[in-house]
Amino acid sequence: MSPTRAGPAGVRILGPIEVAGADGPAALSGARQRALLAVLAMNAGTVVHQPRLIDALWGWDPPRTAVKTLHSHIARVRQALEACGLPGTLHTRHAGYVLDIPAQSVDAFLFESKVAAARRHLGASAPEQAARELREGLALWRGDALVDGEPTGWAAAEAARLNEVRLCAVEELWDAELRLGRHRAAVGELERLLVTQPHRERLVGLSMLALYRCGRAADALDAYRRLRAFLAEELGTDPGPDLQRLHTAILREDPALDHTGPVPEPAATEPPAGTGEPVPTELPSPAGHFTGRDTALSALDGVLAQRGPQPRIAFVAGPAGMGKTALALQWAHTALAHFPDGQLFLDLAGHDPAAALGPAEALAQLLSSLGVPAGRVPAELPARAALYRTLLRERRVLVLLDNAGGADQLLPLVPPSPSSLLLVTSRSQPTGLSTHHAVHAVGLDALDRHEAVALLAEVLGRDRVDREPAGAARLAALCGGMPLALRIAAAKLTARPGRTLTELAEELADDDRLDGLSVPGDSRSVRTVFASAYRSLPGPAARLFRLLGLHPGPTFTAHLAAAVTGTAPAGARRVLDELVAAHLVAEAGPDRFRCHDLLRLYARERALSEEPAPARDEALARIVDWHTAVADAANRLVDPGRDRVTPVLAHPPAQLPFPADHHAALDFLDRERAGMLAVVRHAAEHGHDTAAWQLTYLLTGFFDSRGHWEERVDLCRWGVAAAARTGDPAAEGLMRSGLGVALIMTRRFDEALDVLRSALALMRRCGDVRGEGHAHNNIAVASAGLRRFDDAVQAYQQALTLHTSIGNGLGVALALNNIGDVYVRMGLPELGAEYLTRALAAAGELPNARLEAAALSGLGQAHLALDDFGAALEHLGRALAVRRHSGDRRHEAATRNTIGVAHLRGGDRAAALAEFGQALALSRELADRHLEATALANIGRTHLRHDDTVAAGGYLRLAQAVRDRAPDPYEAAELARDLGDLAHRTGDADAAREQWQLAVDLFRKADATDEADRLAATLV
Repeated sequence: MSPTRAGPAGVRILGPIEVAGADGPAALSGARQRALLAVLAMNAGTVVHQPRLIDALWGWDPPRTAVKTLHSHIARVRQALEACGLPGTLHTRHAGYVLDIPAQSVDAFLFESKVAAARRHLGASAPEQAARELREGLALWRGDALVDGEPTGWAAAEAARLNEVRLCAVEELWDAELRLGRHRAAVGELERLLVTQPHRERLVGLSMLALYRCGRAADALDAYRRLRAFLAEELGTDPGPDLQRLHTAILREDPALDHTGPVPEPAATEPPAGTGEPVPTELPSPAGHFTGRDTALSALDGVLAQRGPQPRIAFVAGPAGMGKTALALQWAHTALAHFPDGQLFLDLAGHDPAAALGPAEALAQLLSSLGVPAGRVPAELPARAALYRTLLRERRVLVLLDNAGGADQLLPLVPPSPSSLLLVTSRSQPTGLSTHHAVHAVGLDALDRHEAVALLAEVLGRDRVDREPAGAARLAALCGGMPLALRIAAAKLTARPGRTLTELAEELADDDRLDGLSVPGDSRSVRTVFASAYRSLPGPAARLFRLLGLHPGPTFTAHLAAAVTGTAPAGARRVLDELVAAHLVAEAGPDRFRCHDLLRLYARERALSEEPAPARDEALARIVDWHTAVADAANRLVDPGRDRVTPVLAHPPAQLPFPADHHAALDFLDRERAGMLAVVRHAAEHGHDTAAWQLTYLLTGFFDSRGHWEERVDLCRWGVAAAARTGDPAAEGLMRSGLGVALIMTRRFDEALDVLRSALALMRRCGDVRGEGHAHNNIAVASAGLRRFDDAVQAYQQALTLHTSIGNGLGVALALNNIGDVYVRMGLPELGAEYLTRALAAAGELPNARLEAAALSGLGQAHLALDDFGAALEHLGRALAVRRHSGDRRHEAATRNTIGVAHLRGGDRAAALAEFGQALALSRELADRHLEATALANIGRTHLRHDDTVAAGGYLRLAQAVRDRAPDPYEAAELARDLGDLAHRTGDADAAREQWQLAVDLFRKADATDEADRLAATLV
C-alpha cells in the first residue's frame, strides 16, 4: 500500500489493517501488532490507557505476561512506523499510549465523516450529494473492519459497530438512489445485498419500494411475506410499523409511492407553432408478461440523463430470440412522457439482407409518419435525410428502429440533436455506428435461472410453477434462458393446463428440442429466428458455425476452430469475429468462445443437413486429435514421468494454445477442463476408443495437481470402458489402475481395492512389470486408507521389489516415499524418516519435483510426530515452495493443512489459522471435499484449543456436514471426539457422552482400535 493508493488515509482499518508513510507500507508482524495499531488509530491523538489496550488484545482473561508482551508489541509497532517514514508518532503518555496522527488520516474517521455529511444532505432533501458522499465513504472499505487483527473486548465491539455503520450507510445510499428515481438499478443491487442480509427490515423495505416502482408489486409483496414468516417463526414478532405501512400502501397502490422526484430530461422545447403536423404514436404494444432485465432498463434510463449537443443513441444488441424488441418496447412505453412530440417505430429487417430496408426507403416511411405527403418526399437520399433532420431538430421524438443491420442503414436515420432519442435493436454490434456517434450500447444475453423461472411464473401463474420447482428449473435450463424459447414453452403449457412442467421438460430433453420449441400457427419458432441469422453469414463463417455444432464441449478457442477447419489460428479468429458480430457465438473470456445451448443444437442440425458424412467424420476426428495433442503436450510439461502413451494423430495441430511452460499448460487445462471431459465421453460413446483411453491417461497429471476427483472418477470409468473395447489388456490395466487412484482420492477405498486387484491381474497377464509395481503401490495406498497398515507395508515392499528389478527409478522413489509415509502413520516416525530420506535422494537424482515435494512433506510429518516443530516447518516449507512452483494446488492445500497443525502445536495460533484458511480456500476452489472438511476441522480445533467455543462449534459442525459428503470413518471419529469435547466444555454432559460414544464406534469402524480403547476407557 502506498499513500497514493490509500487515498487520503494513512492508516486503513476498514478491512486488512495497513499503515503507510513516506517510505511505503509498515511491516506489521502478527495479528496482535495489527490490532494494537488499529485501536490506537481509532483513538488518534488521544491517550489509550494500558488496561484498555490489554482488554483489546487479550479480552477478559489476559495472560500473566500481558503487560510485558504489550510493551514488546509497542516497541515493534514503533519500529515499524519509523521504518515506513512515520517517526515520532507513537508516544508513551500517562500509563498509556497515543498515536499522534491527524484523525483525518484514518479511513474509519473519513468514512464516518462522509456518512454524517450524507445524513445532513438527506435531511436537507439533497439526495444527489448524499449519494455521492456515501459512495465515496463506502469505497474506503476493503473487507470487515480489523479483519486480520483478531480484536477482543471493547475493540471487537468497536469493529462490530463500524461494520453496522457500514450496513446502515449502504441502506442510506439506496434510500438516496430511490429518491433520485434510480429504482431499476436499485433492484438488482438490493437483491444482492439481501442474499447476505435477508432479515434487515430497512433493506427489505427499500427493495419492496424499488420493486413496486419497477412494476413488480407482486414481488414486493412476496418479499414482505418472506420476512414476516421468518420473524414470526424465529422471533415470534411482526415487521416494524414502517414496513407494515409500506406493505399496506403497496396493497392499496398508493400514488404516494410513485416516484415524483426529478428525472433528468433534455431542455424543454416547444414544437413549431402552427405547423399542424400529426403527433405519431407508432409504438406497438409492449410484450405481455415482461420480466427481469432491470440492469438493461436502468442503462436505458441513463441515456435520458445524457447532456451535451450530440445525438442520444441507445443500441440494444444480442442474439436472436433474446427479447431485444420486447426490452425496447417495455422501456419506450415507460418513457413516453419524455417524448411528447411522438414516437416512431420502424422494422428495418436488417437480419435478412434480401428483405432489409435501404436507408432511402426507411426515410420515406419515417417522413410519412412525420406528416410529409408522398408527393413532397424528395427523390434523393441526401435530400430525404436533410428533410428528416429538419423536422426532428426542434422536436422531442423517440425513434425506435427494430432489427437494424449495419451502420450504412442507420447513419442517415440519426436525429440531429439531443432533443430526440434514437433507440436501435440489432443482432449486430454497434461498431460501425460508434465510429461516427457516441452510442450507449446495451448487451442482451440469456436470462439467468431466477429470471427465467420468474418469466414462466408470469405466464403460467405462480401457483403452477411453485408446485413444480424442479420441473420449472429444468425447463428454464432446457430453454437456455432464452425468452423466446421460454414463452413458446409457456404457451404450450397454457394450451394444455393439465400438462406438467416436468412432462414438457422431458419432451424437450430429447434430440428434437428445436421441434418442441415451436407453436402451430406461429411462424416465429426458435429455429426460424436462428435460420434468419444463419442465412446472412458468409460461406466460411457459416461452415465454421455448423462444424462447431459437432464439438461436444461448452466452450472453445480459436485454436480449436482452426483445427476443425484445417486453417491457421489467425484466419480462424477473423471468422470467429464474424460469428461474434452476428451474435451466433459469444466471447467467454480471453480467446475463449461459447455458443448458446439452443444455437449449438441448431448448428449441429445444419452440420447434419449440409455437411457430407465424411466431412463430419473428419471434423470430429480433428476435434478429438486437437484435444489429444493438447493433453499430450501438457502432460509432457506437467508430469513427464507419465510416459506410457504416445498418441498417433492423423490431424496434429500446427500450433499449440500455450507456451512450453508447465504453469501455462495447467492454466490452459483449467479453462479447458469441461471441454476435455466432454470430448473423452464423446469419443468413448462414438467409437474413438483408443483416443478416449489415451486422453484419460494423459490428463492424469493435471487432475493430480488440480483435484476435481469426482470428475476424474467419471473420466476413468469412460477410459476403462473404452480400453476394454479395444481388447488391449495393457491399456485396460492402465485405466483400471487410474480408476483405482481416483476412487482412493474420493475415499472409496474398498471399491478401489477391487478395481486395483483387477488391474493387477491384467498387468500380470500381459507381462507389464512396471504396471504391476504401480498397481501394488496403489493397492497399498487404499489399504493404508482403511488403516490396514501391515497390508500396506507388504504391498509397498512388493512394489519396491518390482520397480528395483527393472531399474525403474521413478517407481523406486515412489515406493520408498510411500513406505516412509505409512511408517509415520503407524507411529514409527524414526523408521519412516529413514525411508523418506532415501526417497528424497532418489527424487533428486531423477529429478522429479513432485516426488521431491512428497518426500519433504513426509519428513516434515515425521519431525512433527517427534515434536520437532522447527525441523517440521523447515521441511514442510520446502515442500510447499516446490508445490507452489509446480502449480500443484491439491498438494499445496494438503501441505498448508499440515503446516497449520505444526504452528498450532508450536503455539502460534494466528499462523495456524492463516494456513488453515488458505488450505480451505484452495480446497473449495478444487472442489475437494476431503481437504475442505480437514481444513474446517482444523480451524474448529484451533478455536476449541483456545476456548472460543462459539467459533469452534460453528467450524466443527460445518466440517461434519462436509465430511458427510466425503466419508472417512477415522476423520469422522476425530470430529465426533472434538464435538464431544466442545459439549463437555459448554456443560452439556449428555451431548458430550453421545458424541464420544459415536467417536468410539467410528474409530472401531476405521480399525483404529487403540484410539477407540483409549476414548472408551474415559466413558466408564
